[in-house]
Amino acid sequence: MARRATTYIGQFVIGLGFLSGLWTAIGIDPQEVILNVLGRAVDTIYPDPNVHALFLLLPTLLLFVSIISAYRKGRVPGLVAVIVAYGAGLSVLVSVTSALLLLLLAMVIGYLATSRRRV
Repeated sequence: MARRATTYIGQFVIGLGFLSGLWTAIGIDPQEVILNVLGRAVDTIYPDPNVHALFLLLPTLLLFVSIISAYRKGRVPGLVAVIVAYGAGLSVLVSVTSALLLLLLAMVIGYLATSRRRV
């Protein structure tokens, strides 16, 4: 597998798509938990409202940057792969078999999205 495709599948398809869907299905957002703990710690050390606002906006900014990066590296097929992987993560609790099939489909789409020749 090409290095670019392996990186894209690992970072975006599995990381951004599948794991985000899995955390949504379970009902936990580890990023939000970590940012809340960091936000409270920073707030006790430096109680500035601007810093508090940054911790409120940071999850949205990180998601936006992740989606833009996924688009830049995989274009529309890459985003489709991330969305299919998100659906796979959501469906894990319903049917593991269908979740694995969707994840496999997302990985194939992600591979094809990054392996096509750029002009």
